[in-house]
Amino acid sequence: MKRKLMVTGLMMSLVMLASGLRAQIQKPVKWSYAAKRTSSTTATLYLKAVLDEGWHIYSTMQKDGGPQKTFFSFEAAKGYALSGKLVEPKPMVKHEKVFGMDVQFFEKQVVFTQKIVLKAKQVLVKGTVEFMACTDKTCLPPDEVAFSIPVK
Repeated sequence: MKRKLMVTGLMMSLVMLASGLRAQIQKPVKWSYAAKRTSSTTATLYLKAVLDEGWHIYSTMQKDGGPQKTFFSFEAAKGYALSGKLVEPKPMVKHEKVFGMDVQFFEKQVVFTQKIVLKAKQVLVKGTVEFMACTDKTCLPPDEVAFSIPVK
């Protein structure tokens, strides 16, 4: 009887382990960041998303009423000021029946840029990016990732 209980317990543990492996959190978007000085008082920030095969994220210009657009938030700091608007490449556009509208999105990789005016020799630009990753069949809940970009 003890042996039967041990075997049953072992089998249950293996089933739970296998279920846990399948339920791992998906992270189909990898973010990286860089900064390049363009003069003694200006710099450009580069915010790059690399997406797993089959996944996409939405443009910062995505109209309301559809999927969540990508949104960057920069913390205010004394050492720098944003200069102009965030820039993105031309997105792909596709009509989505689910949303009843055209959606603007990026696949594979995308680099967003933001110019800043420097008020100090070295600054640390902090903020967050909010985005929603989808495939043609499913979407993950919106995600938020913090970033920190040194500008030397």
